[in-house]
Amino acid sequence: MKTMKIVGLLSLIAISGNAENLRDMALKAGLKPIPSDEATLSKIIDNPKNKITPQKVELGKKLYFDARLSKSGLISCNTCHNLATGGVDGVGPATGHMWRHNPHHLNSPTVYNAVFASKQFWDGRSPDLEDQAQGPMQAPPEMAATKEHVEKVVNSMPEYVEEFKKAYNNETMKPTFKDVADVIGDFERTLVTSSRFDKFLEGDDKALTKDEKEGLKTFINMGCASCHNGIALGGTMQPFPVTGKYKYANIGDFKGDKNGMVKVPTLRNILETRPYFHNGAVWDIKEAVKIMGETQLGKKINDEDANKIVTFFKALEGKKPNITYPVLPASNINTPKPNLN
Repeated sequence: MKTMKIVGLLSLIAISGNAENLRDMALKAGLKPIPSDEATLSKIIDNPKNKITPQKVELGKKLYFDARLSKSGLISCNTCHNLATGGVDGVGPATGHMWRHNPHHLNSPTVYNAVFASKQFWDGRSPDLEDQAQGPMQAPPEMAATKEHVEKVVNSMPEYVEEFKKAYNNETMKPTFKDVADVIGDFERTLVTSSRFDKFLEGDDKALTKDEKEGLKTFINMGCASCHNGIALGGTMQPFPVTGKYKYANIGDFKGDKNGMVKVPTLRNILETRPYFHNGAVWDIKEAVKIMGETQLGKKINDEDANKIVTFFKALEGKKPNITYPVLPASNINTPKPNLN
């Protein structure tokens, strides 16, 4: 009996030691957890130029779901970044006004954890979520609105105007297009999904299964963390492709920014956000892993290692914020009418 207890104790020590070694390995590779401490997290997700407040977040949530901001009155931010389906629309190219596809066949990236990315859009042209929010509202293949249309919609409803006055503590405020984008950005900053992976990095040895730990180790050893790192496990600009041709490069004409750099997508909730790559050409996550090995790492990843990495991805499924669908102010005679053309 005594011998069995000693063996069991030694096994626990070995498991704990292995977990500590793997955690240290992950941290050294640049992987970072979403902080469990709310004060620390609040500092990371906030924007000093657009401070998060409960009033702004609630107002931004309403506008995020309000399709009347679009020309047709049918498309909201949530249409392409559906919070019920991983923050994406689940189709290849983003599809908007009059069912038009993105002209470059670009896929809608997830809005969850987008706050942790250093750049927004596939070509990284926006520095933050507030600036990014201005783009889709005005893009002809997306919401197809003008700044003037958005301002007229919001200012036509006294309830919205009153909420802006309270949120900004400004009794004479007349909301502008930028104000609308800013509060939407504030709401999006709160769309953070902590996972078991974060608990593991913060010290919980039991947060990951044995197979998930093996997958994490493979993920690091293969070199995946060289681009998929930081809190977002992505979100920076990197050249694509690097070591091999992307087999679906003929789908769309996107070549990255002027330097051929493409934003690295976050791997958080990756199993919920198919299809993959900037052009949404790949539906099988295992194929996506293999393609990344060929194009970015110069390695042929076999089925066994690809399966291990995909198993690790299960630990990246995060707990979604509890979003209550908002009741929006009623339109009135002054609210711009929908235009389906």
